[in-house]
Amino acid sequence: MAKFTDIIGQEQLKEHLQNAISMNKVSHAYIINGERSSGKEFIAKIFAMTLQCEKGGTEPCGECHSCKQALSGNQPDIIFVSHEKPNTIGVEDIRGQINNDIVIKPYSSPRKIYIMNEGEKMTIQAQNALLKTLEEPPEYAVILILTTNVEALLPTILSRCVVLNMKPVSDEKVKKYLMEELQIPDYKANICVAFARGNIGKAKLLASSEEFEKVKDEALSLVKNINDMEINEIVKAIKKIMEYKFDVGDYLDILSVWYRDVLLFKATKDANSLIFKDELQHIRKVADRSTYEGIETIVKALQQAKRRLEANVNFDLTMELLLLTIQEN
Repeated sequence: MAKFTDIIGQEQLKEHLQNAISMNKVSHAYIINGERSSGKEFIAKIFAMTLQCEKGGTEPCGECHSCKQALSGNQPDIIFVSHEKPNTIGVEDIRGQINNDIVIKPYSSPRKIYIMNEGEKMTIQAQNALLKTLEEPPEYAVILILTTNVEALLPTILSRCVVLNMKPVSDEKVKKYLMEELQIPDYKANICVAFARGNIGKAKLLASSEEFEKVKDEALSLVKNINDMEINEIVKAIKKIMEYKFDVGDYLDILSVWYRDVLLFKATKDANSLIFKDELQHIRKVADRSTYEGIETIVKALQQAKRRLEANVNFDLTMELLLLTIQEN
């Protein structure tokens, strides 16, 4: 059973929520903002479970009727807002699941809690519909909006919610968690930590993903051989990446970490601080033949490609541009 003490890092956020509970100053609406997989829903569920716990403490007891219902996903007064369309939360979703439901008193608990994941997907109309509820919420209501992009929300929504930002978790804590809780060996934990960049959920996903190993090998094989490849071979290699159920942003991160290693080795000649220590031979080769400017150009191009893909620019075009930049440098 999860408690606040199981949340790794996020000290300020935990303290804020637990203080709100102990001082009985719980707000009607919260926004939890943080990267995908960073644990927003985990925190929201613990907060909701604690608020509904019959023992009334600052941790859920896990024993009472409400806690048992929450653990099995059947607490009638903890409501998860869903949406039909994959990329948008529409006005009907908000009206149907929040506005028309919130006026009905809680079924068995002191509060009625709504948890909405992917809040950044709300259309402007949906946000305006929610605003009406946020302006005059019933006494018993608590709305938790989880989002990866707080900027996608209207200023009027933000001003009526308590905004809590997830902070990156320190590398030591992430590594300790992977090695102690998941029994991940040291060298593999280092790679996962480097990619996760303080996102504990992502570190966990990578550590347990067989695909990550395959994608990592494909990515490294591409950067090692890119100088001898024709453009059509490169395009074929990229198409292959798309067969994995793997986020292309993560794929670009693998390339970024590789080139950061190259840059680091070129500057320090020290293999100890490399992430891909086992690739030292290739890293040395690339470091010797590249200029600092060239490597930095590639690292910038990788960031640029990631931004373009997030903005839905054509995939093939973005990747071709990127790989040509890598070849030229």
